[in-house]
Amino acid sequence: MPDPVGILGGTFDPVHRAHLALAQAALDRLGLAQVLWIPAGRPPHRAAPRTAATDRLAMVRAAIAGEPRFVLDPSEADSAAPSYTVETLERLRRQFGAAQPLVLLMGADAFRGLPDWHRWRELFGLAHLAVATRPGFPLADFAPELAAEFAARRLARPEFGAPAGGIVTFELVAGTVSATEARGLVAAGAPDAQLLELLPAPVLDYIRQHHLYRD
Repeated sequence: MPDPVGILGGTFDPVHRAHLALAQAALDRLGLAQVLWIPAGRPPHRAAPRTAATDRLAMVRAAIAGEPRFVLDPSEADSAAPSYTVETLERLRRQFGAAQPLVLLMGADAFRGLPDWHRWRELFGLAHLAVATRPGFPLADFAPELAAEFAARRLARPEFGAPAGGIVTFELVAGTVSATEARGLVAAGAPDAQLLELLPAPVLDYIRQHHLYRD
């Protein structure tokens, strides 16, 4: 069985330290060969990104440059069609083949909202799910249909002996960061010392150079 490939999607508007912490923890704890970063073009469940696809791609490229196992997939950033995760996984399954273990990375809040996702039950036939949790806060309070899937599919250890179908959790020791908070601080003229607590230095440099998020 090939080493699993992690998949991390999002608008990355901008990419921030919590994104990097999640991806690095997944590399370290799940035995991933690499993590694909896939900026969305038009997310279906939130407002359109504040910045152009070219800027969001450039920020992710700058943020991940120091880790060779982080790989940028620009395939969807320019698309005007909604970026549904199930369709992303279908594309990657065609690309990697039926035998390659794929692991979709997400936070606990995103996992709890899974029943609202487009064709969400089909995700399990395409990839494993790896859910990052905070220490002392185990996953709980699911909708009944998700609780049933979680109970049936949970893996005791991050050992992916099949291409898809399991759910694994891993602890993420990292501060809470939101892109909304970062954009607001940039717009308010916050000092670099404060912004660097949220953003990688290359990303902040790019934001400054291209005058992003200025109201």
